[in-house]
Amino acid sequence: MNRTIRALMGATALCATAGIAAAQDTTLTVATVNNGDMIRMQGLTSDFTEKHPDITVEWVTLEENILRERVTTDIATQGGQYDVLTIGTYEVPIWAKQQWLVPLDGLPDDYDADDLLPAVSEALSVDGTLYAAPFYGESAMVMYRTDLAEAAGITMPESPTWADIKAAAEAMTDKDNEVYGICLRGKPGWGENMAFLTAMANSYGARWFDMDWKPQFDSQEWNAALTDYLDLMTNYGPPGASSNGFNENLSLFQQGKCGMWIDATVAASFVTDPENSTVADKVSFAQFPNKEGMDNHGNWLWAWSLAIPASSQKQDAAKQFIAWATSKGYTELVASKDGWRAAPPGTRTSLYENPDYQSEAPFAAMTLQAINAANTQKSSVQDIPYTGGQFVAIPEFQGIGTAVGQQFSAALAGQMSAEDALSAAQANTTREMTRAGYIK
Repeated sequence: MNRTIRALMGATALCATAGIAAAQDTTLTVATVNNGDMIRMQGLTSDFTEKHPDITVEWVTLEENILRERVTTDIATQGGQYDVLTIGTYEVPIWAKQQWLVPLDGLPDDYDADDLLPAVSEALSVDGTLYAAPFYGESAMVMYRTDLAEAAGITMPESPTWADIKAAAEAMTDKDNEVYGICLRGKPGWGENMAFLTAMANSYGARWFDMDWKPQFDSQEWNAALTDYLDLMTNYGPPGASSNGFNENLSLFQQGKCGMWIDATVAASFVTDPENSTVADKVSFAQFPNKEGMDNHGNWLWAWSLAIPASSQKQDAAKQFIAWATSKGYTELVASKDGWRAAPPGTRTSLYENPDYQSEAPFAAMTLQAINAANTQKSSVQDIPYTGGQFVAIPEFQGIGTAVGQQFSAALAGQMSAEDALSAAQANTTREMTRAGYIK
C-alpha cells in the first residue's frame, strides 16, 4: 500500500482530477482556520462577491487541529466537501505529489506570482508549479513588553540566547498581579506545541531522526530542550498552559498577562493593534533564541495557504477566489480598511518594499529577516534525512508529531516527568517508524 495514503488515512485513496465546472451560480465552500487574518478575510468577502455576483462563498471555520483532521480526511478520500482548503507548507508538497491538489497555473496576469517571496513560493511548489497560494507567511520571533523589561532592568538583545530569555522571564514575572514572564504553546498537536518545541529543540542542536531514521528523543539535546521548556513554563508561565495554543497565548498577551511570547511572526500585527491589545504601544521584537554556543536560531517557515482539492467540481470559481484572496489588491483592501499594519505579512516582496508598510509595521524588518533566515533544508546542526523547519516533511509526521505532543503536554500539566515523556516519545516513534518501513 502507498505509504503516504497509509500514513494519512490508513486506507486507499483514489486520485482523480475532477472536471472544471463553469463558475455560474456557484457556491464555494471554503475550509479555513480560526486565526485573526482568516477572520478578517471573511469580513471582506463582499468585495469578492460584488465583483463575482455569480459566486457565493460559504465558510467552514475550524480550530487548527480540527481543521487539519477534517481536510486531511476529505482530500484523502476524495470526499469533495470543500472547494478551497486552508493548508500549509507541510501538506502542499506531499498532497501535490499524490495529485490531490489542482495546479495553480493560469492565474490572472495582474496576480504577479513573481512577486511572491521566493522562500514561500518554493515551499508551495512542486517541480516549479505552484499548488497553493500563500495568504500569509511566517517564521517565529520573540515578542516582549518593553515597559516590563525596563521596570525590571532588562535589556533584550536583538539576538537573545535562551539564558537571556530565562533571565527576562524571571525578572518580569509578577504572579500576584497575574503577569507571567513568558507564554509558550502547550496545547498538544503537531502544528501546535510541537511546532514550537521542534524549533526550540533545533536551536539546542537536537534532531528528530538520525540518518537511519531512528528517533533521537533519548539524546542530551532533546533532554535539555524539554527540561528548559518545562522549567520556564512551570516557574514563569501562566496556569493551565498545557491547554494554550496560538490563539490562547495571543489573547493572554493582548490582555497584558505575558511579559514575553515566542511564536509566529504573524502575531505581531495583533499584539500591536491598539483596538484589541492593551499593550499595543509597549511591544518590541527580537529573533528566535539560540542555545548558548549554538549557531542555530531554530527559525521556522510556514504559510497558511489556499489550495483547490482535485475533488472539487468548481475549480474555475475556486481559482478566482484564491486569486482575489492572495492578490496585491486584497492587501491594499485590508490596508484601506484597517491600516497597513494589518496587511497579511510574509508573502510578497512588494509589501516589504512599501514605505507605508515599513512605517506602520514596526515588526516588518524582523519578520522578513526571520523568514529569510529559515533553513528548511537543514533545520538541525546535525545531519538529518528529512526537510522541514518546525516539522518533519514526511506523511507520518501528522500522527507521530501529535502523539509526541500529547506526551510533552502531559509533562507540562505535571502528569509525568520530562524523562518519562521523552522515553514514551522515543518508544512510540520508534514503533511507528518501524511499522511505516523507515527503520529496517
